[in-house]
Amino acid sequence: MSVDPEDVQRAKREIQAIVQQIAEMSRADVSVEQFYDEFLNKVVAALAAVGGAVWSLSGNGLQLTYQINLRNSGLVDNPIGQEQHGRLLQRTLASEEGLLVAPHSGAALDTDAADEHVAANPTEYLLVLVPVHNDQGPQGVVEVFQRPGARPATQRGYLRFLQQTCDLAGEFLRGRRLRHLAEKQTLWEQLESFTRTAHQSLDTREAAYTIANEGRRLIGCDRVSVAIQRGSRCIVEAVSGQDTFDSRANVVSLLNKVARSVTKTGDDVWYTGDTSNFAPQVEKTVNAYVDESHTKSMAVLPLFKPEPEEQEGEANQQKRRKPIGALIVEQMVDSSPSEGYTQRVEVVRTHSSTALANAIEHNSLFLMPVWKTLGKATTLFTGNTKWKTIAVIALVGTLAFMALTYKTDFNLEGSGSLQPVALRGIYARMDGRISDIHFGYNQLVNKGDLLVEQESFELNQEMTRLQGELEQIQENIRSTQRMRSGSGSLTASEENEISFQLGELKTKERNQLAMIEKCLEQKELLEVYSPITGRVITGKSQIEQLPNRTIARGQMLLEVADLSGDWYLEVLMPEKHMRFVNDAMRDATDKGEELEVTFYLATQPAELFHGHVELIETTSEARGEDGNSVLMRVQFAEGDLVRLRQDVLHNEDPKVGTEAIVKVHCGKKEIGYVYLHDLIDFIRAKILFPMW
Repeated sequence: MSVDPEDVQRAKREIQAIVQQIAEMSRADVSVEQFYDEFLNKVVAALAAVGGAVWSLSGNGLQLTYQINLRNSGLVDNPIGQEQHGRLLQRTLASEEGLLVAPHSGAALDTDAADEHVAANPTEYLLVLVPVHNDQGPQGVVEVFQRPGARPATQRGYLRFLQQTCDLAGEFLRGRRLRHLAEKQTLWEQLESFTRTAHQSLDTREAAYTIANEGRRLIGCDRVSVAIQRGSRCIVEAVSGQDTFDSRANVVSLLNKVARSVTKTGDDVWYTGDTSNFAPQVEKTVNAYVDESHTKSMAVLPLFKPEPEEQEGEANQQKRRKPIGALIVEQMVDSSPSEGYTQRVEVVRTHSSTALANAIEHNSLFLMPVWKTLGKATTLFTGNTKWKTIAVIALVGTLAFMALTYKTDFNLEGSGSLQPVALRGIYARMDGRISDIHFGYNQLVNKGDLLVEQESFELNQEMTRLQGELEQIQENIRSTQRMRSGSGSLTASEENEISFQLGELKTKERNQLAMIEKCLEQKELLEVYSPITGRVITGKSQIEQLPNRTIARGQMLLEVADLSGDWYLEVLMPEKHMRFVNDAMRDATDKGEELEVTFYLATQPAELFHGHVELIETTSEARGEDGNSVLMRVQFAEGDLVRLRQDVLHNEDPKVGTEAIVKVHCGKKEIGYVYLHDLIDFIRAKILFPMW
């Protein structure tokens, strides 16, 4: 029977393709089970075999890793065959090239051995067996169940193919081992880095942040939080990946409750979705936190101060020990732990307990910040820095001595504005609409000049009504008088009645005239006159809004001021400074002197003016953004107002409301208090004696 060369070439290409696929698989980073699954399927398919098996070497000998149709070999129900087959596998493992074993064949190890102890093939198939080696020696055996009857050359081809693929399997195991060693080396480096940094600081906060951030890298989780026991509370001190966090956030508050409930029980909590086995208080807090944070899995492990030489029998004492905090490890995406996850968490926990215990114990020492400062300060008195330190201390001491003993002027600053003494606000005396104005912006007016005319529709109506009623009354009077004078046959009673009616009408006339006079007086109030001679200082825009505007009684219409007369300074002094001002005013009054003031105007900052406090109001009011302030009146010093008009303003009058910066001279005080009195008062009011 001839073989088509083209079929042979096609078969070779298919086998080469399978070998190439296995070679690519050997370089992939997959698990052993996944590799052998694809490996054995491709080998069995390439050899057109019935089945096969992969046996891996472990501490208990050869173990079945993967198989195809192993049950069809008949080994499952044949205990003697299993032992014979096992010895055949051991023999293959010791060989270098592999074995081809015909069905129901084998050789005894010695002539006296029983059949069941013979390394033999108890199956009906041709067994092709090749060991798998890596750089550490044999690691297993690959076995193929092939149909018998093939020519010897073909069988040797089976063996060579399996040897080639087993070499690739050995390359896979060698590469996997190298990757494992590299990962192990990386893990050791991470552990060394974590151990070094976790124990580096004795500051509690710094240690917690180091544990959270470095611990997350070592564990390989999504988030690590560290909580520290503060009395009866367990507070989250650090969260990985966050330099700062809002301690009042809802998630953080719930995490605090989780840590507190777990540290109270002293038991480790591993949450993967089910809380039915937790203590009731722990279950409640964990469920609330998971609902808020949507974490998939978490471990909450209480941290305890390490006990020296703790024995295994003392494990239960952990619950009785006082916790120092908790380590919280979270997975936000995947709830399935990675390989070695639990072991890495325990390593982080062990080192975290030691690091935090040392930091807490260190910081709990009495006056530790003071001792640290003193310890660092001793280095300033060694070597070349000694004289520099002495010089600085001497300088600081001198400055402190001067600040406490040397006195200088104590001046308190307030804000002020220029106001003329003769300033009058002109108000509406009646409700009404402004019909006419007789003044303009910045116009000079004399005392008694008519400034504003109003009209009142209601008053006009009332006047019209009263006039009509008066005319009717007067007509009735005239009619009654004609009746009395035109009839000469009136009886005495009729005469008396007419006289009585006439008297009543006269009374009504007088009352009506009185009401009309009152209306006329009210109409006179609709005319507004200037109370003083001066200049209109109301703004132009406000004046333009007055015509045809309805004004209520008591509403200001304009202001008139005598700008050529005397002026004064209206000063607002903050309430917190008034005790110094009152003391200075009292001292000046006792000495028969005046409380001196200096100020400069915002429009003339280069000119300094003098004055004295004339009046201090007794009430404090909230004015502007500076809080409560007290109004003071400052009089110009003799000659300063004239100097302001003639020399500074060049014979012009000042502007009303010109701002000024005022300094009230309150005597002399220590220079340190002069410059720091606001800070001293703040400390006294807000820290030493807070008013709340």
